[in-house]
Amino acid sequence: MGSHNRRRRWASLLAGTALAVTAGGALACPAGAAGTNVDFGTHCIPPAIAGIPPIDGTTTASVSADNTSPKVGDTVTVTYTVVKPAANNPTAIALPADIMTPTGKVTLGGAQTGSVTVTGPKKNDPVPGNGAFPSFSMTGTFTVTAPGAITLSPGDYNIHTSYILELDTPCTVITPPAPVSQTVTATDAHPTNNRAISLGSASGNPGAAVTVSGTAFTPGATVTLAGRSGSTQTADTATVTAGSNGAFSGSLVVNDKTTTGIVAYEGSAWTAEKGAGPAAYLVNDTTPVPDGSQKLTTTVKAGTLSMSQAGDSVALSAVDFGRGGASTGALNSVTVKDYRGGPAGWSLTGKVTDFTGPGAKIDAGKLSWSPACTTKAGSPSTCQAGSAGSVGLSGATLAAAPDGTVTGGEFTVDAGLSLDVPAFTPPGSYSGVLTLTLS
Repeated sequence: MGSHNRRRRWASLLAGTALAVTAGGALACPAGAAGTNVDFGTHCIPPAIAGIPPIDGTTTASVSADNTSPKVGDTVTVTYTVVKPAANNPTAIALPADIMTPTGKVTLGGAQTGSVTVTGPKKNDPVPGNGAFPSFSMTGTFTVTAPGAITLSPGDYNIHTSYILELDTPCTVITPPAPVSQTVTATDAHPTNNRAISLGSASGNPGAAVTVSGTAFTPGATVTLAGRSGSTQTADTATVTAGSNGAFSGSLVVNDKTTTGIVAYEGSAWTAEKGAGPAAYLVNDTTPVPDGSQKLTTTVKAGTLSMSQAGDSVALSAVDFGRGGASTGALNSVTVKDYRGGPAGWSLTGKVTDFTGPGAKIDAGKLSWSPACTTKAGSPSTCQAGSAGSVGLSGATLAAAPDGTVTGGEFTVDAGLSLDVPAFTPPGSYSGVLTLTLS
């Protein structure tokens, strides 16, 4: 008889813990970023010792974000609030305070997929017998890895109770994913500009027309073709319209004898984000030769823009399990050679994949670098090192040389590397691929 009474007591106590965390432990939603309340079917399994069947019901929940317009590489904090759990306290037994800790998952969709682990505090007011369960909240963070619309949906959650025994009550979404509660729209911190132009000829007499062809412009966009004298635009301009595939071919009459290059761009003025070039162009000197004189000419052939590196592997320093921290090393030196001539500068960028290992990964955003760049004596251009900071999936600038009246030369690019390894990353070897692009 005593055993039967104890079983009834445990059943009464634990049945009520299936979804009970009160508003005393709730977290406030970030101002201006609250998600929409959504309903979804939930299947909750009380601890076996409770001796009661699973609870199927409807959960009302929302997911909010502290930043709905992040950039790639930003960290977004999400708050998962269970507004109305799937069940009330099914017993007349009151539940004590501060015995329950909620955890859960927020499901990501759209431009970025996966899930975000969220946790709530171990804090709840007493719950009266047969009383309604107030809402509770859990928070977590994720790093934005891709531009575009990222949807946030409430996912599975679990209630851990610490009262006489340590027990769990998992609640799963019956038909996943649950409806979307919030959407954040991410932009690329380092947008890639793939626009490019080519010329029908590299030189011409004053007043001659040169054919300018372009690719990867915005379909249907009005594109301005313009001459450049060093970094200054000349009065020679024309407009064309990009086709449905982003390509165009147009003609520009070049009169300015100081012209050193030709550019093409969208919008009212040149920007590196929406432009291409400059492509080198020379206006021939047609000044008549005086009587009794001979005009001598020679040709300097334009070369290429190229890079080479001292090696293709880098061994970063080891870190200890349980401590983690900075795993450091140095980028193999990169040599950039700009033998093109003309006014165009260059940019060397890099991006890295996640580091994968034995059943785990280290996010690409954990890799940072400290760039350095030196210019070989006699080079017309001077290179500039990129900013120190995270590399990540979206990438960052390692070094660059600006446009100028005359550009070119040789440059040596280096960087210190540091990978921030989380403390309890499983032991083993992890590797990622750092891709460098010269343009």
